[in-house]
This record gives sequence, structure tokens and C-alpha cells, in this order.
Amino acid sequence: MSDPIDTAAPNPDGFVKLPERPKLLQVLGPGLITGASDDDPSGIATYSQAGAQFGFGLSWVLLFSWPLMCAIQEISARIGRVTGRGIAGNLKKHYPSPVVYAIVFLVVVANVINLGADLGAMGAALKLLIGGSQLFYVAAFGLLTVLLEVFSRYASYVSILKWLTLSLFAYVGVAFVVNMPWATVARSLFIPQITFTAAYMTVVVAILGTTISPYLFFWQAEEEVEEVKERADAKPLERAPEQAGPEFRRIRIDTYVGMAFSNAVALFIVLTTAATLHAHGVTDIQTSSQAAEALRPIAGPFAFAVFAIGIIGTGLLALPVLAGSSAYALGETFGWHVGLARKPSRAKAFYSTIAIATLAGVLLNYSPIDPIKALFWSAVINGVVAVPVMVLMMHLSSHRAAMGDFKLGRGLKIVGWLSTAVMAAAAVGLFATWEQ
Repeated sequence: MSDPIDTAAPNPDGFVKLPERPKLLQVLGPGLITGASDDDPSGIATYSQAGAQFGFGLSWVLLFSWPLMCAIQEISARIGRVTGRGIAGNLKKHYPSPVVYAIVFLVVVANVINLGADLGAMGAALKLLIGGSQLFYVAAFGLLTVLLEVFSRYASYVSILKWLTLSLFAYVGVAFVVNMPWATVARSLFIPQITFTAAYMTVVVAILGTTISPYLFFWQAEEEVEEVKERADAKPLERAPEQAGPEFRRIRIDTYVGMAFSNAVALFIVLTTAATLHAHGVTDIQTSSQAAEALRPIAGPFAFAVFAIGIIGTGLLALPVLAGSSAYALGETFGWHVGLARKPSRAKAFYSTIAIATLAGVLLNYSPIDPIKALFWSAVINGVVAVPVMVLMMHLSSHRAAMGDFKLGRGLKIVGWLSTAVMAAAAVGLFATWEQ
């Protein structure tokens, strides 16, 4: 989602044009926010565990996954921009209802688990910083998120989300205040040392499930649909093919920069925890707040505080994306009015779903369910659920019946299917090594 791009006045033929030299911030929007929300507290926990348990040995996964992320997120955005419908809306139109219901159900379940894990991590981080009740903070963060998402003016809310992406720079800063062996980092980044063990494959799938997550597909596609609704002179490309050139360029820049930002931050989290926790024998990190606490005696109070504050900032960015993508998916599946630009009175079921999903995430923290296990396994669930979603998206975007003249070109199709195959292979590898 982004502020309306500064365009020239529409010409008589109906073109929507970017400025000749658009500013980068005018181009960045859905891709930037999607990428930044990918580094949520669940993701931070996964990357921290990777660094603490395996040192620099899994840093290559973040480099390897970047082009795969770019391809699948660009495909998601194209589906939304071309058709004027989100992923769920297109699945409903082109596939049997039982398939759509199953996919949407799995996505919503994974999202609610993720919401609960992120809220718990945010509450724990704030407790570490100022003391007090973690469960109270969990409820407060949930309420704040719902109020902002439901009652904020759309453009203002977009601006809030964009500014929250700056919180991710906390993890870049921490990496430069610890003793980092950059030669070892470079070697590990470009020369993978892969071991086919259950522990290794579980973390690989968790990383891939965090970086390539179904909720990100649904969110970015829907925010392209929101762009069409918000810009009076924009239309779905299937109805206005002359707009395709500048729109596809915007989508590609936005997506590639957003995903690069996301993976760079994730890499710095792995490097920081590898250089501090792993180097000092701390290998059992299950939550992002544990990672922050473990940094205090090793890297100092500044690194601890910055790491903890970053957890809260990224959580505030990710919660609306998780709840919103669930509402979009259910709304399009059941034919509701959807969209954050709509007033609550015009999309009651949509906004109610946002509130209910967030409430369910809050209640998970009050239940006997182990939040530590939920935090990590939510990423694994996303990694497994992503495979059928990606298969249907690739099939959908490659056929003229759905995309018209804008079906995928050869290059994007190859990388998209490669991304799907990698996610499938990682999931198979996880189960194949489960008993080892």
C-alpha cells in the first residue's frame, strides 16, 4: 500500500503516467511495506535461532532466497494490478470452491498463530525494557493495532506503516557495534555448507517460510487493488492495457527494493546473533525477546535496547498486515466488501475479521499453548502452506483466461516456478529428515 503516486494529468487516451524521473519514495509502497512486515517478531526469532544455533552457516539462505522472493511477490502484485482482484478473488473465480476454502483456511490459521506469536514477542520485549505485565502489553498492542487499522484514514495509515519500516534499521546498527568477522561472513554467504539433518532442515524451512510467506502474497496483491481504487485515473490493466508499462516498472522497482531491504535486515540479524550468541556458546534461542535479553551481557545494554525496541516496531508493522491479509482472503472468498480505504460501516464483515483475528492472537497468549513453540513453528507452517498457494498462483498467472495479454513472460515464469520448487523441496526435506 502506498500514497498515490504523483502523476501527470491524464491525457486524452487515459494514460496514467509516473513523472519522468519519479522519486524513489513515490515508487515504493506495497512492496516496501510487504518486505518490511516480513521481518516481524516471528521472523526475528527465526533469524536469531539460525544465527545462534548455526553461526554464519545459514546466511547464504538470505542471499539465495532474494530473487525467489522478488519473483513471487512481483507475480502477486501483477495479479492484483491486472485483474483488480486479490489472490483469493482470483482463486475463487478460476478454481473449485473446496480448493479455495482449504487454501484460505490454512492461510488464516497460520496468520492467527503468527499474530499470537508476534503479540507475545512484543509484550515480552516491552517488559524487558520497562517491566510490568507482559499479558497487559499484549492486549494493549492488539487493541492499538485494531483501532489504527479500522479507524485511521487510509492515507494516514499508509504513512504510519511507511515510517515504521525505519525501525528495521535498528538491526543494521546493532551489527556494526559488535565484533564482526567480515571475512568469515563473506565466505559463509557465498559458499554454503549444507548438512542434511533434521535441525538444519527445520531452520532452513523456517527461514524460507518466514521470507516467502502466503500472507505476503495476499497482502501485496490486495494493496495493488487498493491502489487502483484510490487513484481516480487508474484501472485494472485488463481494462486499461495502455497503463501497463509504467505500472509494471513501478511494481518491479517497489518489489525488488522492498525484498532487498527485507532480506538485508534478516541477514544482519543472523550475523549479529552469530557473532555474539553463537560465538559465546548461546545456541538455544527460541524467541526474539530471548535473543534481545541474551545480547545484554555479551554485546552491552545499547545493543540489547535497540534489538528490543526493533521487535516492537516491526511488530506494529506486521500485525496489520497479518490481520489485513486474513480479512482480504476471507472477504474475497465469501463476497464481502473489502478494503482499508472503505469506511467501517461499508465493510463491517471485513473490519470485524481484522478485529477477530487480532483478538484470537491475543487470546493465544492467555492460553496454555506454548508461545515459544508457536513463535518458531508458525514460520514452519507458513513454509509448508506456501507450496500449494504458489502452485495455484503460478498456474493462474500463466494463463490467458486469468491474465489476458499480461500472462507471465518466460523469465518471470521460470524464476517463479523455481521459487515454488525450492519451497516444495525444502518442505519435503524437512519431513524426510524428521526422524533423524
